[in-house]
Amino acid sequence: MSMILFACVVRVRDGLPLSASTDFYHTQDFLECRRRLKTLALRLAQYPGRGSAEGRDFNIHFSSLGDVACMAICSRQCPAAMAFCFLETLWWEFTASYDITCIGLASRPYAFLEFDSIIQKAKWHFNYVNSTQMESSLQKIQEELDFQPPVVLTLEDTDVANGVMNGHTQMHLEPDERSKSRKCQLAYLSRTFYCGLTHPIVLRLESLQPNFRMEPVTALGVLSLVLNIMCAALNLIRGIHLAEHSLQVAHEEIGNILAFFIPFIACIFQCYLYLFYSPARTVKVVLMLLFICLGNMYLHGLRNLWQILFHIGVAFLSSYQILTRQLQEKQSDCGV
Repeated sequence: MSMILFACVVRVRDGLPLSASTDFYHTQDFLECRRRLKTLALRLAQYPGRGSAEGRDFNIHFSSLGDVACMAICSRQCPAAMAFCFLETLWWEFTASYDITCIGLASRPYAFLEFDSIIQKAKWHFNYVNSTQMESSLQKIQEELDFQPPVVLTLEDTDVANGVMNGHTQMHLEPDERSKSRKCQLAYLSRTFYCGLTHPIVLRLESLQPNFRMEPVTALGVLSLVLNIMCAALNLIRGIHLAEHSLQVAHEEIGNILAFFIPFIACIFQCYLYLFYSPARTVKVVLMLLFICLGNMYLHGLRNLWQILFHIGVAFLSSYQILTRQLQEKQSDCGV
């Protein structure tokens, strides 16, 4: 039997489930444990970074930092170090795939459904790969657990009725204890985390780019793309032609060549901004529009007034299409 049975990623402040593994277990005890996990997720902000809720057949482990927490249901035979190693792996993967803004704007359960496949792969790895391959990472986790033990609950402690725990006193951590726990976990997360995976998990700065999905392309948007590509092609052809046929490149001719090539690059970048989301895109759109307008004004004499107006008009149309194309809200799948 697998030691890690179920895992999910939740938002700490309200317990909203963001992603979860597929549930293959339907015993009464397991379903009851799932119910208690959902209840515990609503109260994660009360606890330090790591904790466990122990039951007769299953344990719930959780690990949180910032606004993201990872939770897992494991069998009683699963070592705590392995469970927390698994949870830290999920935390690294999830925070590398989605930024805090994207997480904070999520409004529906399981908004990051595509991350489920990552959870499944990590589960399989920890369930079926020889633990000796993860010995170094597990030893580090065990040392941290010895230094700062996770808070231990019972599954009965997770029951809440009308927002009040049934006959149990709510846990209040002293500020110094919470600070100590956070510092311990931050020190751990500052290191490169491998956990013995066949392909080590490395946090890359470029992977922090959020995976946004844009609204469908409209007919007017397609027209702006076609016109933008045509303007880019005209600028490129004229610029190359001017550069090739300049026997003695004067200062003015260099300026004309740049005035063709800079709008060419700006047109291509406008196409990219329309097709893909980019941070601070309003500033980028304004800069690209400014480059195109200044370049065409500089070319007055090599282009007539109608040609200049055409290029500037296409640039304004493309800028409008970029700014009006919004992010598409991801559809949830509550059948996970």
